[in-house]
Amino acid sequence: MGAFEAAGVSPAETHLIGDIGIDQLAGHAVWLEVGEDQGDRLDRWLMAFSAFADQSNLPARVSVVSPLLDIVAAQIDSDVEIIVAPGPVERAAAVATLQAEAALRSLGYETRGVEDQARLRHLSEEVSRIAAALSHLTAQENGAGGFGDQRPRPAVSRSDAAPPSVSVERVRETIRARRLRERFFDADYFADPAWDMLLDLFAAQLTNQRVPVSALCLAAAVPATTALRWMKTLTDAGLFIRRADPRDGRRVFIELSDSAGEGMHRYFAELDGISAA
Repeated sequence: MGAFEAAGVSPAETHLIGDIGIDQLAGHAVWLEVGEDQGDRLDRWLMAFSAFADQSNLPARVSVVSPLLDIVAAQIDSDVEIIVAPGPVERAAAVATLQAEAALRSLGYETRGVEDQARLRHLSEEVSRIAAALSHLTAQENGAGGFGDQRPRPAVSRSDAAPPSVSVERVRETIRARRLRERFFDADYFADPAWDMLLDLFAAQLTNQRVPVSALCLAAAVPATTALRWMKTLTDAGLFIRRADPRDGRRVFIELSDSAGEGMHRYFAELDGISAA
């Protein structure tokens, strides 16, 4: 309970997962600790909790140990933030933010805390920048607007022309070059998780490989909690797609949308054209 005390919070109730009914959570802020695999019991409870959180707009955080990330990510398909193996400082900050969010909602406000607002604005700006760049590469072929436009719109016919051919080795070379910088400079100077994840998923697409959530977090080269925030934002923006594992209901794969994949093809084609000039 040290993190809760550090944040000035005295938990009113603690329960083992499954010992409390979902309907008993109404009107509360909830912090879930997932530290061990309880099999079907955990899966069913998380699935019900995710649905309830969507319907009730419940202030909640889920803290999970790294080995169970894929299991939790497969069931929590909502705006509930997943925090991966938080240290004491990160945990205390997350608890304090949750407390502030609950207090605001009790007063009728739906906005997040100031720090969350700034973070979300930054995510939105970065995703919009990347999405606009990819969308520009396919605009003439697809006649579509930017990925960042979230308004419902009719399906757009895709280009009949095949996207330019790109070798997976070319993409992996780009990934290796990005990691090489970290041998000579602080990696924090070059943190760009959205682009790192786009590159990793594009390489996977070219080799027909499936990428689970935990593997994509590693590819992002940032803390897993940060990677999950980006993953959620990029999915909302239409660049990523969540795909259930047909062989394992406790895992989901992340892949590029068709438009994002075509945009990556055309990006590398133009990049190679510049190099050849």
